[in-house]
This record gives sequence, C-alpha cells and structure tokens, in this order.
Amino acid sequence: MKLYGAPQTRSFRAIWMLEECDARYERVHVDIRAGAQATPDYHAVNPMEKVPALVDGEARVAESGAICAYLADRFPEAGLAPKILDPARGRYLQWLFFSGNCVEPSFIEKVLKFEVSPAQAGWGGYQKVLDVLEEAVQPGPWLLGDRFTAADVMIGADLFFGIRAFRLFETRPAFDAYLDRCMERPAFVRAQALGEDWS
Repeated sequence: MKLYGAPQTRSFRAIWMLEECDARYERVHVDIRAGAQATPDYHAVNPMEKVPALVDGEARVAESGAICAYLADRFPEAGLAPKILDPARGRYLQWLFFSGNCVEPSFIEKVLKFEVSPAQAGWGGYQKVLDVLEEAVQPGPWLLGDRFTAADVMIGADLFFGIRAFRLFETRPAFDAYLDRCMERPAFVRAQALGEDWS
C-alpha cells in the first residue's frame, strides 16, 4: 500500500487514518511545490494531480474523504466505520462528506471574504457551518458519541488546521475540547510527525 502526499496538505488526513488502522504502508513524497504532481506517472495515480492518493494493489483512491472511507472498510478490525445496516452509518457518512462539502467551502468563504446566500450555497455559509459543527462535537466525546470513526479523522483534521495550525477561523470551547481529545490520540501524534517529514 502506497500513500502519495506532501507536507501541510490534506495528506495528513490519510496518514492519520492509516495510523488509526495500524496499516502497513509506504509514504511517497510528491513535491507539489516543484510541480511533481503534473507528470504522466502521477496523473495515472490521480488525474486531478492533487495529494493525497492511495494505491492498494489494483485499487487507486484519491480525495481524502474517499481514502478515509476506503480504509475504514478495508480494515474493519479497526472499528472506524459503522457496518452497512447499522443506523449510525447514516450520520457517519454525513460527517465524512460534510468536510469537503461544507467545511472546506466555508474556509474559502472566510479567507476570501465573500458573501454567500445561505439558500443558494450548499454549505449554508460560514457561521452556519461553525454552529452545526459546534452542535455536533459538543456532546462528545466523538461525532457518534463514544465511538471514534473515520468521520472524526476528517472533521478533527479540519478543525485542527482551521483553528490550531492556520488560524483560519474562530475557536469555541467545544472545538477546543474536541481537538484536545483528537490530539491526544496516539495515531494523531504519529501522523503529525509523519505528515511533516516526507524525506
């Protein structure tokens, strides 16, 4: 299994997930600042020429949310996804996709300082996303209650980068408490070190 990635990118989500799965994998540095992603070889791995991307035998998976979903199903013994007929799978999928569909656009809205119509924007607006996230993490300890899942990897990474690493948006007590729990996980600690060292 190979993970293609680079420092300070969404590759962190994939590394954290791989560490939570206790998977054996090789990290392959793609020097995106030097244009290494725009090569025929890497294009064959991920046509979008972005990181991360995962190769597992014949399987090719890009998009960090898809990678997390794939790994949760690939390593069921890690218990990072509710089973198909488990009613909790609905909320799990919701939070897994909330990251790319709502959190990331809200970051862009905030950073670029543009206004959106809540009725027309699929993410409902920056404040709405923060309010919904706060409501989701406040009961704790995790998005699905006592069970940590791949959805926590996605949302936890978003909040970590959005609040602690890049200070893109305001924090709230519920976010701080949730982030502290995420950052105490041994897999998060390992991923943080690995995510910065691609040598």
